[in-house]
Amino acid sequence: MGIFSRTRDIIAANMTDLLDRAEDPAKMIRMIILEMEETLVEVRASAARHIADQKEMRRQIAKLDQVQQGWLEKAELALSRNREDLAKAALLEKQKAADLAEQLQDEIGQIDEALAACEADIAKLQNKLREARARQNSVTTRLESAQNRTRLREMYAGQKTEDAFSRFELLERRVDLAEGRADAAGMGMQKSLEEEIAELRSADKVDAELAALKARVAGGPTPGQEG
Repeated sequence: MGIFSRTRDIIAANMTDLLDRAEDPAKMIRMIILEMEETLVEVRASAARHIADQKEMRRQIAKLDQVQQGWLEKAELALSRNREDLAKAALLEKQKAADLAEQLQDEIGQIDEALAACEADIAKLQNKLREARARQNSVTTRLESAQNRTRLREMYAGQKTEDAFSRFELLERRVDLAEGRADAAGMGMQKSLEEEIAELRSADKVDAELAALKARVAGGPTPGQEG
């Protein structure tokens, strides 16, 4: 069963209300567009039938005009032969054809009104369809945005993120242990010759600077300035 029962329902529809009441707006807008497209096809098909009917009626009217002309000629012939009774009968047949042509012309007028209504309905349906498609793009964009936000929240606050950070902390702890083992491995190891000499040179500099400081404090000559 469709959302709308007829063309007028679609034209009068408030899509905002329909979407607000829908549990699944994306599905609802797809159904609305599908029904609008189907209705548009039906209205155009109806208009096509009306146009075909008009063309057939106009052909019949043209034939009836010829029939009327034929009966008129027969009536004239009858009068020329002093057969007024035949002339009257011919004119009666001519009038029947004229009445039928007039009836067809009235039906063509009614079809013109129906076609005008179809044309107006088609224009309104097309506008509604454009509105629905625009809403579909909006609904799709909003839905995708909401889904993306949900995925991001799950990523930042979900169990997977917590598990990942737990693994990071475990790796960092393993690195700390590896560095600790490397530092511990160097404890108590004998220094190289170059390291011992470098330490002696550093000690000599410190001793020299200490001696100079003592001399200044005591007011005596600075070592290296004597003599």
